Amino acid sequence: MTDLPAPSAVEPESAHTPIWRRDFVRQSLSLMASAGATLSALSLSACGGSPSPEPVPPPPPAPPPPPASVRFSHGVASGDPLHDRLILWTRVIDPQNEARSLSLRWEVALADDFKTLVSSGEASANADSDHTVKVDAAGLQPGQRYFYRFVCQGLASPTGRAKTLPRQTEQVKLAVFSCANYPSGFFNAYAEAAKREDLDAAVHLGDYLYEYGRGDYGDANAKALGREVEPATEAISLSDYRRRYAQYRSDPDLQALHAALPLIAVWDDHEVCDDAWADGGVNHQPASEGSFAARKAAAIQAYHEWMPIRTGAKAEQIYRSFAFGDLLALHMLDTRLIGREQQLLLQEFRQGSRFDNSRFEAERLRSDRQLLGASQQQWLRQQMAASSATWQLLGQQVLMTRMKVPAALRFEFDAPGSGLSPKAYAELLLKSQLSPEALTEQDRAWLALPQLPLNLDAWDGYDAAREAVLSSARELNKNLVVLAGDSHNAWASNLSDSSGQAVGVEFATASVSSPGIESYLGQDAATLLSTLLSQSNAAIRFANMAQRGFLVLTATPQACTAEWVFVSTINSRNYSAEVGQRLKVLPGPDQRTLKPA
Repeated sequence: MTDLPAPSAVEPESAHTPIWRRDFVRQSLSLMASAGATLSALSLSACGGSPSPEPVPPPPPAPPPPPASVRFSHGVASGDPLHDRLILWTRVIDPQNEARSLSLRWEVALADDFKTLVSSGEASANADSDHTVKVDAAGLQPGQRYFYRFVCQGLASPTGRAKTLPRQTEQVKLAVFSCANYPSGFFNAYAEAAKREDLDAAVHLGDYLYEYGRGDYGDANAKALGREVEPATEAISLSDYRRRYAQYRSDPDLQALHAALPLIAVWDDHEVCDDAWADGGVNHQPASEGSFAARKAAAIQAYHEWMPIRTGAKAEQIYRSFAFGDLLALHMLDTRLIGREQQLLLQEFRQGSRFDNSRFEAERLRSDRQLLGASQQQWLRQQMAASSATWQLLGQQVLMTRMKVPAALRFEFDAPGSGLSPKAYAELLLKSQLSPEALTEQDRAWLALPQLPLNLDAWDGYDAAREAVLSSARELNKNLVVLAGDSHNAWASNLSDSSGQAVGVEFATASVSSPGIESYLGQDAATLLSTLLSQSNAAIRFANMAQRGFLVLTATPQACTAEWVFVSTINSRNYSAEVGQRLKVLPGPDQRTLKPA
């Protein structure tokens, strides 16, 4: 774990010398002047001048000032780097009067002693923004690493460091994260990335926090680990979301990551509620929780207050691009809130043991079925067309890979007891091969069911939207690399269009701490499911359903390489880390498939 620098008093030569210290200097100069006058009078007396009065003893020295009453309660952060600017973030409060507004100064320097500033300015923290401060520090140089801090009432915040985007570069290295559930365990993946010196930025694909209340999700060890969520209830109101962000940002490993790297982030569903779409969510009940639009607005406001993201005129619109020279263009997408239609539900197409696959496929393949929304989809095509970068990287939330499983398995995931477990299905397959005459009528019914998408919340539930992205990359002759999170497990797959033509690859990161498939099925069943998925889906080249961690992506003109880093545990801050897999893709229309690295 990387410790953050402790808050410290500002050096005397700083431009922000506290008022009490300036007064002390003036008093000292006055005393020196008085002493000089006394010495002159004594000298005159010794030479026959007028006698001087008895010297007056100097006043006692001024008492030391009281300690600063303010506190930088949640560290510092940077984000959304551009060639000439960075977003800088902090939160500062007066514990004795938390409603009090505070003025502070921000500073950017090339060295961590801050003796020579390259950019600085004034800001304020007040209750309207939950006492968070976010500034756009401009006037910086491309591809340069900087140190930054905030100063309030003579107290300096922890020091952060961040790097602007380069105009030209031969390598970009990014740490990619997703799905950090505070009560599930420690954020050791963040701690591990914060230790590294070779990373240019961190990319977060969403589920930065979770909205659930205590006892709702993934918190079996929360009390023992001292990680029960606040508030104890589900986050619904602005106050709820603010308290939840405050708790997450109190985590020392998350603070260390923010202090070490600029963050480029998008939200997923749990920043609002589970399986959210534009107009609702599975984990939102209007009858008891009110308007979804009001809840979404509150969640978006808290997100912009607490995240180091560049906030535009439309807070709901967060898709944006970042250019790492002519090497890599990173397009951050919103597949969740701005354009997504409601997810399909399998039970709507099922009657007893029968499944209306024709009607289901007709709806899933509907040409106007939206995930990004028409405006964002058009924007993405324009961004890729205008970019000359070797690699077009999509930072987005959900798996794009086609991933189908037998319907008997898929039904079981939705409702235990309504289908077959991986073990039972594997035994049925074995029975069908070794003793087909022993198959029962129900066995044959299970085997006759179609293959269904594993996750209708992912791109598999929005086929036309996926095809639009893949066809754009193919028609524009771009080297497409898709990043994904959300599933809590690590994946690597080849991407092809509906005609089977190779278009690019997908690298999906494991979760930081959220439970993976193995937590629901058990490790043996998860391993078996991985085998069944690989057999049913030739595009899948790697799957890890057992470990938590993060992904390191390295782009050069010669290759784009993914390295999955896994931590040994999330139940203790004492952990080890290892690289579990490395895969790469090469540029060029004939090279857009995964290869060993």
